[in-house]
Amino acid sequence: MRSIGFTLLGALFSLSAIAADVSMAVPGAQTAAGQKVLTFIAKDPPGQRCNGNLQVAAEVANTYRVPIQLLPSSLAQGLPAPAVFYGNQLIVADGKEHNGAASYQIVADVLDLEGVAKQDKSGLLFQDTVRRDFDALKATIKSGGK
Repeated sequence: MRSIGFTLLGALFSLSAIAADVSMAVPGAQTAAGQKVLTFIAKDPPGQRCNGNLQVAAEVANTYRVPIQLLPSSLAQGLPAPAVFYGNQLIVADGKEHNGAASYQIVADVLDLEGVAKQDKSGLLFQDTVRRDFDALKATIKSGGK
């Protein structure tokens, strides 16, 4: 029994060390009411926008009731860009998790684990005709406009 307790204690310390690595001071990480904010940080200057992550933000807004902020890296000094955070929790970041490229599913998994409420009715991005156009836009962004 004692070895199980030590093992669990060691695992707890390991998890807290990992959590310390992925928790960063994000500007505006919470609303005034204490609700966590989903933050997308894009590279500067505007010619290097992280359009793929911004498309993920649009998809998330169509499904979840969560405050979302989009920040240029100049307003998030010391944080990686591109990156996505939920509160101060790192989801993806340049040079770290998924190298900064978010997907709807990656973000949705975090929001589901956190128990974030969903919209009563999905937004327009999930209607068939709008979805086709949205997917075509995303494909154009990924191909660099070709």
